[in-house]
Amino acid sequence: MDYNTLASAETITKTAEALKANGFTPSILADGKEALETIKKLVPQGASVMNGSSRTLEEIGFVDYLKAGEHGWNNLHEAVLAEKDPAKQKEQRRKALLSDFYLGSVHALSETGEMVIASKTGSQLPHIVYSSPNVVFVVGAQKIVPTLEEGRKRLREHVVPLEDVHMMNKYKSHTALNKEFLYHRENVASTGRAVHVILVNEKLGF
Repeated sequence: MDYNTLASAETITKTAEALKANGFTPSILADGKEALETIKKLVPQGASVMNGSSRTLEEIGFVDYLKAGEHGWNNLHEAVLAEKDPAKQKEQRRKALLSDFYLGSVHALSETGEMVIASKTGSQLPHIVYSSPNVVFVVGAQKIVPTLEEGRKRLREHVVPLEDVHMMNKYKSHTALNKEFLYHRENVASTGRAVHVILVNEKLGF
């Protein structure tokens, strides 16, 4: 399977319907620019925001927009990076777990509305699993695959090798598939969380 090929319009629509049935809030957008504008409208002034390391967020311009500081949000990621004392930085990371919004992407999305998310350290997983009441995933349409198992295969055979090269070029450090989260559904009635999945008809990230 070619993991760089964009899903068809029919498949994107089918996936969005499955996501909705699983308790997620999907939207279908044309490109990264539209995705960034949607995020700007979605996150209110004064909200605390945390984001994970994401090629997708970089490519749509979100990371640069966040760094520019003209958004009116409480940028918790910036606060973590600004703290150089290891003990104090650890405490900042603990506080960031309660961010109003968490933004990131996924490594694969099945047509059945299930997501595959992997991590080397696991730092973003608490936000995604429970602690942040609002989660926003921006997902390029090339990440859509027929089944959950195909999504896990995409992670291992496609994403991890590319991410390893990226990490070595940027940080001189290998990545590792240490933790993997399979997001089947969100029980909104119980958790009250809003998990937005912005499907973009454009190749974004790995």
